[in-house]
Amino acid sequence: MPPRRLIAHLDMDAFYASVELLRYPDLRGKPVVVGGGRRHQPETLPDGTRRYSLLRDYTGRGVITTSTYEARAMGVFSAMGTMKAAALAPNAVLLPVDFEQYRLYSRKFKAAVAEVAPVVEDRGIDEIYIDLTDVPGAQDTVGHDPLGGVRALALEIKNNVKRVTGGLTCSIGVTPNKLLSKIASELDKPDGLTVLTMEDLPTRVWPLAARKINGIGPKAAAKLAELGIHTVGDIAQCERDWLIEHCGRSYGAWLNDAAWGRDDRPLVTHGEPVSMSHETTFDRDLHAKRDRAELGEIFTQLCSQLARDLTRKGYLAQTIGIKLRFDDFKSVTRDLTLPEPTADATTIRRAAGECLKRVDLSRRLRLLGVRGGKLMTPGEWQARLARAAAAPSRRVKPAEKTVAQEPPAAYNLPLFEPPAD
Repeated sequence: MPPRRLIAHLDMDAFYASVELLRYPDLRGKPVVVGGGRRHQPETLPDGTRRYSLLRDYTGRGVITTSTYEARAMGVFSAMGTMKAAALAPNAVLLPVDFEQYRLYSRKFKAAVAEVAPVVEDRGIDEIYIDLTDVPGAQDTVGHDPLGGVRALALEIKNNVKRVTGGLTCSIGVTPNKLLSKIASELDKPDGLTVLTMEDLPTRVWPLAARKINGIGPKAAAKLAELGIHTVGDIAQCERDWLIEHCGRSYGAWLNDAAWGRDDRPLVTHGEPVSMSHETTFDRDLHAKRDRAELGEIFTQLCSQLARDLTRKGYLAQTIGIKLRFDDFKSVTRDLTLPEPTADATTIRRAAGECLKRVDLSRRLRLLGVRGGKLMTPGEWQARLARAAAAPSRRVKPAEKTVAQEPPAAYNLPLFEPPAD
């Protein structure tokens, strides 16, 4: 008999907020929201205590990044507008976002997991899948519990994460596949440990709302509700052909498989990033001409942040792009492919400035972003050059310009770009 497949999904509990509570332990047990800016940095008073910003004093159009469970109990969740959150929890503490710190602790918890189980699929800054199938002890029976070995192994991972990170907790779901483990990790949050088998589907999974299946979004859930389907169990009771008829061949078949817990996807243990980007939403709309200095500083900072990320992760970007969102909520993107890839902040800034010249900047801006695409390592670029040098010479048609021709006169407004050298 082959060993039982044992896949775990680990999800850090209120990750960003929990990292902040390590820094500000006096906020434990209080409603705390992460999503502020620099001006919301806590102030240390002469007596050693801290003065914190409160949601009730917030003005702007930001969104909540995350919140503690105490704030969630008051209806404040991630991606909620900060002004709306202030109406629900005016006395909640507002902290600025510190992604450098979150990335540090992300690396710490993943290293802690790898000490116990090395086969890991990275799913983001605060969650991973872990293959426990062949980890020593995972298949053992402990007492009368046939899943006692994997339960003890998952508990060891949780304890190791807590030890290495200085107190952060996580929730783990262990099932035969990724789809069910993603659901299981949410069942007993925070600091949960849930082990399910296929026999547990009727009691633990089928009563859940259909949205609990990763892959059923708001539109799909609304469509299912129109058909009288509200829970995972409702989907399971539908004939496969009926689901295909009403939801499409591919999606209908997938719904049937998902409701019955069928998922044979392997863990993807290595993947290259497609792009890297940085963007920011302004507290107030900014104009390219009247707010040129402020926009120029922000634009340069975004380019520098992108350059630092590329350098730190060992990549070069050959395509540089920008993203703008205007006061009417319409978004525009432009990009430029460079002759050779770069991670240099000045080169990125100059290329992004060229992209700006191709955008009508007569409307006020609410968001600005910079992106690096067509990523490659320095070694890959050198290998590409070597192959080109070794290839037989031949006449080729000149490449088309990647920059648009001179923009219309209406576009020629003062741009927030560096002065010419």
